[in-house]
Amino acid sequence: MLGNMFNAGRLFLLRRPPTTNFYRLRHMDGLFGGVAVQHGNNKPKSLHKTRRVWLPNIQTVKLYSEILQEQLKIRVTTRVLRTIDKKGGLDNYLLKTKDKNIAS
Repeated sequence: MLGNMFNAGRLFLLRRPPTTNFYRLRHMDGLFGGVAVQHGNNKPKSLHKTRRVWLPNIQTVKLYSEILQEQLKIRVTTRVLRTIDKKGGLDNYLLKTKDKNIAS
């Protein structure tokens, strides 16, 4: 919580630790195949570590569904896009993949 707090006549500035609410993928609908945001440090030659975030490679693509007979505009990771090609299309991917992998 950012804000000022008065305690016994003193002024304290409360700071929250850096969060990655902006980078969460839960609010996005799409096929991510278990890929999530990763956190870590940059570690240059000077050994001064700074926090950073690695985001998955999310692309918006149009995929054709043979069952629905229309194109669907979906957000997918490149990893899932390769899997869709391997399984033989969007419909086969959705039918042959376990539910826990699709829901992630």
